[in-house]
Amino acid sequence: MSANVPDRSGQRGVSRVLLKLENSIEAGNYYEAHQMYRTLYFRYNGQRKYNECLELLWNGALRLISKQQETSGADLALLLMDTLEKRSSADGEANNDGELWIERLGTIIGNLSPTTVERETLINRAIQWSCDMSGNTFGHPKMHKAVAQVFWTETNYELSRHHFLLSRNGNLCGRMLIKMHQNKGNDSEIDLFIVQAVLQQLCLKDRKAAEDTFKSYTANHPSIRRKEAPFEQPLLNFIHFLFRVIDTGRPHVFEALRDLYKPSLKRDPSFEKYLVKIGVHFFGIAPRPTLNTSMFGDLLSRIFQDFDDDDDESYTSHIRPNANSRSVSGGGSTADLD
Repeated sequence: MSANVPDRSGQRGVSRVLLKLENSIEAGNYYEAHQMYRTLYFRYNGQRKYNECLELLWNGALRLISKQQETSGADLALLLMDTLEKRSSADGEANNDGELWIERLGTIIGNLSPTTVERETLINRAIQWSCDMSGNTFGHPKMHKAVAQVFWTETNYELSRHHFLLSRNGNLCGRMLIKMHQNKGNDSEIDLFIVQAVLQQLCLKDRKAAEDTFKSYTANHPSIRRKEAPFEQPLLNFIHFLFRVIDTGRPHVFEALRDLYKPSLKRDPSFEKYLVKIGVHFFGIAPRPTLNTSMFGDLLSRIFQDFDDDDDESYTSHIRPNANSRSVSGGGSTADLD
C-alpha cells in the first residue's frame, strides 16, 4: 500500500501543474506556461511516461504557436523529438505509431514560419529520427513528403524538390517537376528538369520511383502528354531506353546507349557524373580513370574522388544552408499536385 504513495503524490503534483498551466495560458502568461510545459517534460521523462509526455508536448507546441509564441512552440517540438528518441532507446523495439508522429511533426513544421531559427534543427532531427525509426538510410519517405509539402507551400522549390525526390512517390515527384518547370524553367529545358531528377533517383538506386516519376512527368506535362516513346526530345528517349537497358543488366549495351546520346547528354555536365554512378550501381562498371599524371594532378584526383564518394550524402543532405529562404516565384499549393 505504501509503495503507491509516492506515485499518487506525483500524480497530484502533475495535476496541480497542469491546472496552473491552463490558467497561465488563459491569462496570456505564455512564458510561465512554457516553463510549466518544460517542468512536466522533465517529470514525465523521469517517470518514463513517454507517451503522456509526447501528447503533452504535441498539444503544447501547437497551442503556443497558435498564440504567436513560435520560439517557445519550437522549443517544445524539440523536446518532443528528445522524447521520441528516448522512447525508442528505452523500448528497444519499434513502436507502431511512427507514421502518426511523422504526420504530427509535419503539422508542427508547417505551422512554424521559415524565419523561426529552431525550425531547421527540428527538420534535421525529425528526418534523423525517421531514419532510426524506419531503418531507412535516407529517412522515412513520408517524413520527406511532409517536409517537401511544407517547402512547396512556401514556394521554396529547390528544397521542396530535394525532399520530394526522397519521398519515393514518383507520381507526386513528376507533377511537382511539371509545376517547377512551368514556374521557373524555359521551354528549352522541358527535358532537363525530368532527366536530372530521374538520374539522381537512379543514383540512389530507387529504380521504381525514378520510372514512376518519368511516366508521371511525360504523361501529364501539357507540352508532352505522351505515355511511351518515341518522344520529340532525344533525352526523353534516352531515359526511356535507359530503363530498358537496366533491365538487361548488360554493361556494353549501357555504354553503347551513352555513346549514341552523347551529344544530347553534353547539355548538362552533371549528367556524366550521374551516369558513372549508375554504371557502378546497375552494371558493375568501374569508373574510368582520370588522365592526370602529375603528383599535383593525382592529389586533386584523390580529393575529388573523396567528394564523389560523398555524393550520396549530398543527394540526401537533410537541409541546405538556405533552408529558411523563400523563393520569389509565384505561390504554390500542394493541392495543385493532386
